[in-house]
Amino acid sequence: MITNLRIQNVALIEEVEVDFASGLNILTGETGAGKSILVDSINFLLGGRLGREFIRSGADFAHVEGIVELSGSDTDFEPIKENLIKLGIDVDEGQIMLARTMQASTGKSTCRINGRTVTTGILKDAATMLVDLHGQNEHQSLIDPVKQLQLLDEFCDAELEVLKVELETQLGLYKEASKALKALTGVGNQRQEKIDMWRFQLEEIERAALKPNDEEELVARRSQLVGIEKVSKCTSSALALLDGGEDEETGQLSATDQTSRALALLADLAKLDPAQQGLHEHLTDVSSQLTEITLKLHNYMDTLDADPNELEQTEIRLDTIYRLKKKYGSSVEAILQKQDELTRSLDHLENSEGEIKRLTALRRGISAEVTAMCDKMNALRTESASRISGEISDILNDLGMQNARFFIDITRKTAFGPDGNDQIEFMISTNPGEPAKQLRRIASGGEMSRVMLAIKTVMADDVSTVIFDEVDTGISGRTAQQVAEKLMMVSRQRQILCITHLPQIAAMADTHFLIRKNTDATTGEKRTNTTVKVLTHELTTLELARLIGGAQITAATLEAAKEMKEQANGLKKNNKTSNIESGI
Repeated sequence: MITNLRIQNVALIEEVEVDFASGLNILTGETGAGKSILVDSINFLLGGRLGREFIRSGADFAHVEGIVELSGSDTDFEPIKENLIKLGIDVDEGQIMLARTMQASTGKSTCRINGRTVTTGILKDAATMLVDLHGQNEHQSLIDPVKQLQLLDEFCDAELEVLKVELETQLGLYKEASKALKALTGVGNQRQEKIDMWRFQLEEIERAALKPNDEEELVARRSQLVGIEKVSKCTSSALALLDGGEDEETGQLSATDQTSRALALLADLAKLDPAQQGLHEHLTDVSSQLTEITLKLHNYMDTLDADPNELEQTEIRLDTIYRLKKKYGSSVEAILQKQDELTRSLDHLENSEGEIKRLTALRRGISAEVTAMCDKMNALRTESASRISGEISDILNDLGMQNARFFIDITRKTAFGPDGNDQIEFMISTNPGEPAKQLRRIASGGEMSRVMLAIKTVMADDVSTVIFDEVDTGISGRTAQQVAEKLMMVSRQRQILCITHLPQIAAMADTHFLIRKNTDATTGEKRTNTTVKVLTHELTTLELARLIGGAQITAATLEAAKEMKEQANGLKKNNKTSNIESGI
């Protein structure tokens, strides 16, 4: 509930601070005193859209802040706390401070919750869980079809909650089966397209017949083949010098031949001079080394006799590897790994017909179960809706809307969700012969407030504070008394803030506030200022007398006011006793 409200620089209000109580808080005052300003301020605090004219003349800003206290049992407010935590709002202390400031220079506003700056959207979402404002303003959570469905479900039997839990489980299974089925079949021809694509990729890799280290070996062989002509020329020239016989052009002998002649001469020299035998032996060793070198060069020359097309084939194979690397991996090893993955995936997909049939049958069975559950949920809601519609229509008749007919329209959607496939809309016909309209399309603020009062009388929700503006529009006498009694009944379960002109409603107040407009000239300039004051018992009687008889208060009106207040206190006492006896 709202425990404190502080308003600065709003229209006629310079600064006002109000401490609201639980139960029925009534706000009264003369026409033009500023009651609508108070409602506009609360609407602004709850995220409503207002223009710069909202700011007090001459002020730089308008500021409204309020403290909302979460009271009651943990069970009652646990859903609210969970949703507030999802918005990032700390509720450990059980109090939430909402604040909003609008700058006169820009018309832009800053919103804060518990001191933390938030967007207007988050402020609105949080406020919707805490406060309902009904009247000419826009903050009306009960016209939201989602909220309407929640209210209707709370009025249904416990069987509905059991069905919701079962439905959530089945929807999870349906989602899993659908995901698995989509992975196998895709959409339309995707399965066959995927098979064709994977087969093409696999065949492309297999044609390359890759082996580990293929690329490194081919690069090395290509380098060798590119330089093979120069290597061959060097080798053949060396062989010609070492073992080429006699050069036909120059007549010069090769190194081997000349060494052989030199050996013959040194052999003769060693016979003539035995001391030179060492030279002959040393040259013999050199001749042997030349022979060995020549043999190795001949063998090496044989290896250089390559296929002339080998270099071209090597280049083609390397190009194939580079192209596959661009498509399937950064290395030959990665390509081979991709080959294994494609093989497994293709085998799985081509042999998945049995799994597809199983999943299709499973999903069909789950769908049938979900449909049956939704049918049961629809039956429970239809039964409850019929009962609720009659009770709300009866209360509307008591509240002065004698010809109003309220009902809940339930239609079925094709799609299933956690709440089934029912779509809810609160409908009302306010006059005979008029077609029923959606509740959100009611033009009159007074009618809307009374409809909301009737709904809240029958259908309890978890919003802790309800604000009614214009609930007494166009009513008087017995109807006014009925409205007062309904407000009193609703206030036993939640905090009510109600602005009224009727003494019957004001007399039911648990706490009564007077909104008054004053003119102050202490600064030398006349300024009008609105104040809010909580009334004592005696002042409450005077205010009731004013509401009964107008500005002229007589002994008769005072007596009538006292009597009206006593009767209201008696009704509240009886209602409290009745609630205790019934266990409320």
